[in-house]
Amino acid sequence: MRFADRTTAGIQLAEEVARLGLDDPVVLGLPRGGIPVAYQVARALDAPLDVIAVRKLGVPSRPELGFGAIGEGEVRILNDDVVRAARLGPRERAAVELTERTALEGRLRAYRAERPPTALTGRTVVIVDDGIATGSTASAACQVARARGAARVVLAVPVAPPGALAELGEQADEVVCLYSPDYFGSVGQWYTDFSQTGDTEVVELLNDRLASAGGATRSTTEGTASSTEDTASDAEGTEAGGGRAADPPSRLRAVERDVEMTIDGRELPGQLTLPDGAPGVVVFAHGSGSSRHSPRNRSVAERLNRAGLGTLLFDLLTPEEERDRANVFDIPLLARRLTLATAWLGAEHALPVCYFGASTGAAAALLSAAEPHADIKAVVCRGGRPDLAAEALADVRAPTLLIVGGADTQVLDLNRRAAERMHCEHRLDVVPGATHLFEEPGALGAVADLARAWLTEHLSPSAQRAGH
Repeated sequence: MRFADRTTAGIQLAEEVARLGLDDPVVLGLPRGGIPVAYQVARALDAPLDVIAVRKLGVPSRPELGFGAIGEGEVRILNDDVVRAARLGPRERAAVELTERTALEGRLRAYRAERPPTALTGRTVVIVDDGIATGSTASAACQVARARGAARVVLAVPVAPPGALAELGEQADEVVCLYSPDYFGSVGQWYTDFSQTGDTEVVELLNDRLASAGGATRSTTEGTASSTEDTASDAEGTEAGGGRAADPPSRLRAVERDVEMTIDGRELPGQLTLPDGAPGVVVFAHGSGSSRHSPRNRSVAERLNRAGLGTLLFDLLTPEEERDRANVFDIPLLARRLTLATAWLGAEHALPVCYFGASTGAAAALLSAAEPHADIKAVVCRGGRPDLAAEALADVRAPTLLIVGGADTQVLDLNRRAAERMHCEHRLDVVPGATHLFEEPGALGAVADLARAWLTEHLSPSAQRAGH
């Protein structure tokens, strides 16, 4: 069996869930890919649709190893065996949870704006995703739903491996799965179209379902049932604390222009894109001799632009300089060029600056961010070589996200070692199954989503007030 897309899978899944004859259900989709599937299930059941967001708590020295998970409403689930084995103390656990809870709350605000979560107490909850690989996220979602008072939990997915389904049968009261192949591989291979689901689509589907239900759903704040009415425009995103709803990313206007900077006596071309109301600019530092035309970095930049962030892609080296491979690994040279480009940008536009570095460009970004007078709000490294920043790692003050492919084992080890030398706020995220260039289906989209969440979080007004 192969599904055309998430909508088709959702329609087929909805038919099976409808056969259960559930009484007063509420449908919760796991963002982002689970929402288009959950939308079809909610339509078929004539049920409310909401998101259920969970965040894994990763062991600091091995972030891919989870010692628990959190959900909204201060729900916390711990794996005591992992906690003991990793010798995690209360302070270490609290630090990890604070980082993940901030990210979780930011994502929920983006999806719901000021609308409170749908009440689950005493209800049948149908948790929907577009597929299951290991089952860890689905398991955490089931536990979070129970902790929020669900009387019965149904887990519904189009596709999942047999082993994961067996384990999830212990977490959910009932599991509905359309197809469970012995040889599984990945979720994406069972879809003809498995393109990334964007935040805008998530918000639109949630709002459409809310409007179809008459604008009223049972909701709760801190466990108290109440009634709420929200319009579609209300849910398209406001900053914490209220204010005018922001334009959804799909409608943001952006000014894009070619620029040329004179740095070290050389003309370095670039492309500057500034959406209306951009909270900051992300400066890209390319690696391994790639230029501003790098398709991977341009893809990430376009996603950041759609999220309202400005971007500057420019060449750190001239074509003549690139011919000498030694320049590609001259990290001080690349860092100086990046610092001077940042100064040029500051003279042109008084906006906060973040860095996105790839491969050797990641080391340059970290070295530049470690300079005493640097005011960089956040750094993201994709498949980077932070180890090449050497002793400067300890001097980096900007919150730093390291993203590495799970199959890029050598670079993953280098990033783990580099992370141990950093004293700033930092996190290492692993994209399962991805190789160094993130060429696998959905891998680069995952990089863009992780980068967007990290950068917008640290460019938020609350982060700026906290001194990030």
